[in-house]
Amino acid sequence: MNFIKKIVDKNFDESVHHQFQKFSKGEFHNRAVIDVKKSSKKYTIATSAEFANGLVRTVAEILGEGKTNITGAIVSTTDLKGEIEFKEIKQFQGVKKYLMDTEMSGTKIISLLDKLPKAFFALSFEVGDTKLKIKPKAPKSGKPGSKGEDRPKADFCKIVTTDKGLVDDFLFDVGDFSKVSVNHTFLIEDIVISDELKKTGDFTRMREEAKRKGRILRIIYVDGKESQSEFEFEA
Repeated sequence: MNFIKKIVDKNFDESVHHQFQKFSKGEFHNRAVIDVKKSSKKYTIATSAEFANGLVRTVAEILGEGKTNITGAIVSTTDLKGEIEFKEIKQFQGVKKYLMDTEMSGTKIISLLDKLPKAFFALSFEVGDTKLKIKPKAPKSGKPGSKGEDRPKADFCKIVTTDKGLVDDFLFDVGDFSKVSVNHTFLIEDIVISDELKKTGDFTRMREEAKRKGRILRIIYVDGKESQSEFEFEA
């Protein structure tokens, strides 16, 4: 399940919290961008980088105990030597990019996602008729965008599949369609720090564990027709 659907379902788990850790108060336009096209035999889902880890987990769950070739990169500030098989490390300003080209099972990928929740999994692989491709690089950090700015391309992640369930996870509020475009505005209204956390005096913990509270505006274009919805969150 992707993090937007989790928020709608009031499932504010750790993966949702990680999506908002770097955000300050303010309006952040054109986030979590999605484009979906339907052809006679398959669906193509293209998204911005926010959905990468969730997509990797979803396809890894389909793969299960089976193995397949994994390419791409895991981006982390943590030393992952001994944790993963990689062919090269590239590093810039303390951020390490572990380039990968190896065989791995779905369960192994899921265990890494669970063990390294702060890492960015830019991995590409396929299982059956579902193919996932993610650009092997770190995403750009989120900055406030102006309301009228151009919508960024949904081209960081791409999944081609015949699995309607994967599509419904992204388009949970859409009926029949040929082409759908979705973007979100994150309205961060408050930074919530518990009294217990304040008492620690640990500013690093405060920054990482504080919750962001606000609203998300979801803007959908189904075959050119616009609709909007809004929901609250604290994560």
